[in-house]
Amino acid sequence: MNNFFNPSKPSPRPWPNRKKQTNKSAIFICSVSLLVVFFVVVVFFITYSEMPKSLFSISAFSGSVQFPQCRSEILTRTLIGQKFLWYAPHSGFSNQLSEFKNAVLMAGILNRTLIIPPILDHHAVALGSCPKFRVLSPSEIRISVWNHSIELLRTDRYVSMADIIDISSLVSSSAVRVIDFRYFASLLCGVDLETLCSDDLAEQSQAYESLKQCGYLLSGVRGNVDKCLYAVDEDCRTTVWTYKNGDADGRLDSFQPDEKLKKKKNLSYVRRRRDVYKTLGHGTEAESAAILAFGSLFTAPYKGSELYIDIHKSPKIKSLVEKVDFLPFVREIMSAGKKFASETIKAPFLCAQLRLLDGQFKNHRESTFMGLYQKLESLRVKNPGLINVFVMTDLPESNWNGTYLGDLSKNSTNFKLHFIGEQDEFLVRTEHELASAGHGQKFGSIPMSLDNIKKMQNHCSPHGGSNVQLYIEEAVCSCASLGFVGTAGSTIADSVEMMRKYNACSSS
Repeated sequence: MNNFFNPSKPSPRPWPNRKKQTNKSAIFICSVSLLVVFFVVVVFFITYSEMPKSLFSISAFSGSVQFPQCRSEILTRTLIGQKFLWYAPHSGFSNQLSEFKNAVLMAGILNRTLIIPPILDHHAVALGSCPKFRVLSPSEIRISVWNHSIELLRTDRYVSMADIIDISSLVSSSAVRVIDFRYFASLLCGVDLETLCSDDLAEQSQAYESLKQCGYLLSGVRGNVDKCLYAVDEDCRTTVWTYKNGDADGRLDSFQPDEKLKKKKNLSYVRRRRDVYKTLGHGTEAESAAILAFGSLFTAPYKGSELYIDIHKSPKIKSLVEKVDFLPFVREIMSAGKKFASETIKAPFLCAQLRLLDGQFKNHRESTFMGLYQKLESLRVKNPGLINVFVMTDLPESNWNGTYLGDLSKNSTNFKLHFIGEQDEFLVRTEHELASAGHGQKFGSIPMSLDNIKKMQNHCSPHGGSNVQLYIEEAVCSCASLGFVGTAGSTIADSVEMMRKYNACSSS
């Protein structure tokens, strides 16, 4: 699918080629100078007319004429006056889950209804590197996420985060209000759910144009829209969000670009710690907007600070932080994982999560294998006899020869390896169970009509694209009674460790 819009700025028209002149008379020089000035003026006005007006004024496109979605009757009647929080998840599933947890905290602090996003394809949208100050701008990443979300809908691959992660405890306790992205987009954009989830959305149709308008609006490329949208343009290059933790609002963060990087990349960024409530909450310009749009909400500890969000230790939201610390998989995934452990492995086992191909991990393959080797040798001393090992890895079995995994698979006297194949029948069965359950369709702060409920069930349920294998593998690893060996630096390993910490296998 072609992107709804391309955020890149049009380039000025090239100057016409000129032959070098040898005549240096004053009259000629004057004529050339006037000609140059004329062309500069012409090119400026041509470029100005073509460039996004938000580059000059964020209020230039703030009227409801440009964005009919922002008409007062839509905001008050259709969206019943609620205020929403949207953000742009990215990278792999574990990163997206981490961002979702941060989004829940932000929505709770700012008293906004959280728009639950889909699970994006692995690395369909990449942020970049915060430590290197090389990231997509918030508007760019919002554009990418909007386009990919619509693509998932059109290709029957849309899976909500709430289809996979159990958020029932958050909603039932009123910790946060939520609405499904599909239903929100249908309401805001004025597009029927059946049409929204269709794979034959014509590019010249009214629905297509409405979605295009919505994409422009929510991305913030045209700037803020009074009482409708406030686009947060602060990102990890300039801001660390805090919340009532004693920080002086606006003080410098401890992590700044070093002098070498500043000179090499010609950077001028200064990172400041800002209270999210004082900046975007009560009494601010952002508060009046129906939709608050963040870019990425990813953060991680880095050099004594946080890359973007440092609110998790705030005593004011301690209860909410505890609620989102661990969000389990839904029942269907945990049941499939436990069943594989009890009916296929049928014995105590060790789980080995080996990320060997992607990014930085392919350069640390030997150290990853060494960690597994040391754990297995330790188990052999304590437990003589056959050791069962469940393997979750991105290295295809056909490439195991010549690696430590290949050696283990051949040593059937001491080890028995188990893994889930991509074509295993129970993966398909679990996908069907998840589609039938439709967990993501059960939550919403704006009630659905019976007609919309039927349309969501009949037209918006996924027919593929859900990475069920990864989720079940994590569930299996949570049941590994002989322990767990993960890949250092992998967010998947962190996720499994969290499941094991909260005894997800026994408590599900």
